[in-house]
Amino acid sequence: MPAPATLPGADESAREGAIRSLPFTAPALLAPMEGVTEPCFRGLVLARNPPEAIGGAFTEFARVSDHPLSVRFLERHLGPPRPTVGLQLMGPDSDAVAETARRAEAIGAPLIDLNFGCPAKGALRSCAGSGLLDHPERIEALVSACVAAVRRVPVTGKVRAGGENDTRLEEIALAVEAGGAALLTVHCRTRSEGYRDCADWSRLRRAVDAVSIPVCGNGGVETHDDLERLRRETGCTFAMVGRAALADPWIFSGRRVDRAEAARFFADYADALRVVERATEQKIAGRVKQLLRAWRAGGLFDDDRESWLAERDPRRFAERIEALQGDAGRRSTSPPARRTAG
Repeated sequence: MPAPATLPGADESAREGAIRSLPFTAPALLAPMEGVTEPCFRGLVLARNPPEAIGGAFTEFARVSDHPLSVRFLERHLGPPRPTVGLQLMGPDSDAVAETARRAEAIGAPLIDLNFGCPAKGALRSCAGSGLLDHPERIEALVSACVAAVRRVPVTGKVRAGGENDTRLEEIALAVEAGGAALLTVHCRTRSEGYRDCADWSRLRRAVDAVSIPVCGNGGVETHDDLERLRRETGCTFAMVGRAALADPWIFSGRRVDRAEAARFFADYADALRVVERATEQKIAGRVKQLLRAWRAGGLFDDDRESWLAERDPRRFAERIEALQGDAGRRSTSPPARRTAG
């Protein structure tokens, strides 16, 4: 992994020690995304980018209410244990989340990440996710409880830049560090900004300057070049990709793929959902459409995206995915059409 930027005033020895405790192989990470980063999608993205390009990934969050999650649920949520995939938990009850973290470590999770960033109304009602941004002392207590509950694996925390505004960003960042986290991930939008196009990387620099642990920057990464640019401009040790990885799963390596390779991803994704998740054709169609809405790799759906999204018959949708590979292969290898004089 490339050395982190030298940051004036930072405790470099502490930062280096925290970096060594993390399981990642490179600075670029796949973000946790609800309804997206389940084992099938994560596995395909990790398989298509070498470990020197993608350092790791996170599960979608597992919601913890007033009692710990079962080992059976956690095993299904985590999927086959991978050394660079952290399991993300979200919940307001420190005891329940801490016991869930202990169980997650026992089944092989190499890292426990705590979600303090989800802006969904359900999270706010239960004072979980970004609902805790207004209570830094509770963030510190929850991180501390999880650090005490596990024996070997690092605990990390993912926050937003603030609730209604970013005035408490440094206080929030310091709460995560004080709880004993090995890494702070900052989504550079506030809770009130949601996912609007207003990524402010100056907030990432503020977080980096506030703490001595490594910081991962999230938000505003659209291209492969943005990964290094974010780290260079903010001092973050890691850079995280969310929605842009739905548009192009090869964003981590920067490799440009043709239509045939892009089509292969969709076919493999549908097959994995069918075999691993035992998903119905209707559920497969829903998941694939979610990916298709953002997709741009290989120019695969540039001409007929709307017809795919409008397809209502799950079986017909599955047939179209299967046929897509052959069509994409022919279009990728066929010579350009000859121009005729006229």
